[in-house]
Amino acid sequence: MSGGTTHTEPCQVDFYLLGESSPGADKLACRLTLMALERKQTIFVVTDTEMSGERLDELMWEYPQGRFIPHARAGDKDAGKAPVTIGRLSGLNQADLVINLGLEAVPQPERFGRVLEIVPCADNEKEASRVKYRNYRNLGISPHTHEINK
Repeated sequence: MSGGTTHTEPCQVDFYLLGESSPGADKLACRLTLMALERKQTIFVVTDTEMSGERLDELMWEYPQGRFIPHARAGDKDAGKAPVTIGRLSGLNQADLVINLGLEAVPQPERFGRVLEIVPCADNEKEASRVKYRNYRNLGISPHTHEINK
């Protein structure tokens, strides 16, 4: 993959399917965030509610154990300075990578180099991910899927 800043190819979309023994979606989001930080990428993590954003904010202080993920909440005065922003889809701003914990697909995914969709294990929560998958396909994007069991 070239290091250019313009996206001439469609956004790469990856779906991470959580298995019974996998960590929760928030913990996987933290692990994926750390991997992106090691690549010096900026990350926006989308949550559906203020409460889920607060929960992820707290988790980033302590997980993985012994690590701190430098982050800010969207709307905070320091949000532009942190490499990781946690916020709602309505506040999504420019980033190299979007990790979507929300129920809706990322609008205009071509603005980003990569979008990571985390699919919960619970059957009742999987339908939203199926809709998101179809949405990306309709935009001409061929999402990749990865099964996460640990």
